[in-house]
Amino acid sequence: MKRLLFTLATLIPILTSAQNYKIEFSSPSIITQQYYLGQHFRDTFILYDSVFGKDMKVVFAGSNKLETGVYTLLDKEKKKIFDFMVDDSRKFSIAFDDKHSNAGMKVTGSKANTLMFQYMAKLDWANEQGKAINERKKDPALKAAADKEMEQLAKTMKDYEEQYIKDNKQYRFTKLVSMSRRIDVPDAIPAGSKDTNLQHWQAIYYRTHFWDLVDLTDHSLIYTPQLFDKMNYYFFGLLYYQDSDTITRYAHMVLDRIVDDSTMLNYFLEFITPRYERSTKNIGWDQVFVNLVRDYYLAGHCPWATKGNLTNKRQTVEYLSHSLIGAMGIELLMADTNQSPDPKDWISSHAFPQKYVMLWFWDPDCSHCKRQTAELKTLYDSLSASGNKVFEVYAVGYESDTRKWIDYVEKHQLPFVNVGGPNVNVDYQEAYNVHGAPTMILLNADRQIIMNKTLPTKSVLPFIEQYEKDHPEQADRAPSQWQLEGIRRAKIK
Repeated sequence: MKRLLFTLATLIPILTSAQNYKIEFSSPSIITQQYYLGQHFRDTFILYDSVFGKDMKVVFAGSNKLETGVYTLLDKEKKKIFDFMVDDSRKFSIAFDDKHSNAGMKVTGSKANTLMFQYMAKLDWANEQGKAINERKKDPALKAAADKEMEQLAKTMKDYEEQYIKDNKQYRFTKLVSMSRRIDVPDAIPAGSKDTNLQHWQAIYYRTHFWDLVDLTDHSLIYTPQLFDKMNYYFFGLLYYQDSDTITRYAHMVLDRIVDDSTMLNYFLEFITPRYERSTKNIGWDQVFVNLVRDYYLAGHCPWATKGNLTNKRQTVEYLSHSLIGAMGIELLMADTNQSPDPKDWISSHAFPQKYVMLWFWDPDCSHCKRQTAELKTLYDSLSASGNKVFEVYAVGYESDTRKWIDYVEKHQLPFVNVGGPNVNVDYQEAYNVHGAPTMILLNADRQIIMNKTLPTKSVLPFIEQYEKDHPEQADRAPSQWQLEGIRRAKIK
């Protein structure tokens, strides 16, 4: 089985009453040191028991209920020795050799483990055969014959796997074998489909049918690395580059299948939602977080969530909602470096003749801010000199020491619309979910948010170009009311 990285959970105490499990390991490699019994859960191990090896044996025994799933024998440093199954029996023994080879595993009292190690040994054999065949392929004179050997090996293993699944359906490991198989994607678009792009259609088919071979009604799968691997890959691999609407749609497809199963729903939601919330680089992931929290936690589908937890999630959703892509940007009115207390002198973040506005929240004490502000100045000056300044920069000094911010602006001759200080119409940190500096927000002609992640300066123009390709209605549109207001002000000046 594949190795998993793990963090260590709290060791569960062992009761001294009647034994519900007794698992014995024997090997010449077992020495007088501490060993641990660990259970897979998501990307962690839960440690269930610990004992000292004696006379080349390790015996775990206790009254705790061991859930069906994949367990691990770990050494004194809590490093994995090998995985095994708890399935048909809680009382069995495994003898293993110094190399912990699958072929060398001798199981007594658990047919589930006997069959599992036989299967794993067959895979080891196939891998060795494959390596030897690939070596022969390097010789041009042997390549044709080697190709045929590889085809035959693949067929042999496919037949073996299909027969194994057919003969051993009652064991949990068989479900793991089944769910590890690839989905067969059709080679042609079916008649009647509106999609004419085969690659695009196949990608959608694969995402849609990804979970077909997974029994999401079986709770024991949450104690296997295979379910975690599939969940992690699906949401943060396969869907990684999709937009927020697409991710949300496929998330619903999976989660709606388990919405009435709080155990499985908890397993998925408690892992994926924090990842979407905490991402500071992935465009639209905050929208996915908001969608999932609204549709499951706040809709009453998560009985494990406490009242306080739900309150915090509701507040986070309300906070994030201000700065989601597609939301109307809240107009800021702030004083410039003159720091006039009169609101009539304050500058709007929206009323500029440029189609796009970059809200740039920065701090003169932040080294990254200073570096990217200098790069932004170079780009800004270049666009201004060429007469093609497609965006204005509304640079908000994210610094409580107003004098320090003003001195930096003047010393470095920052050409942006520089605003800051306490004179402002709203709390911009709350209005745009500004949780640090630098923070970049891009607004379109209607002053809707089209980007809420801090891009490298070199990526700003390519992003705008791509945005107009994806939204052709924005490319040649007439000036909006905000642009017209900015043009009027420009003329007055």
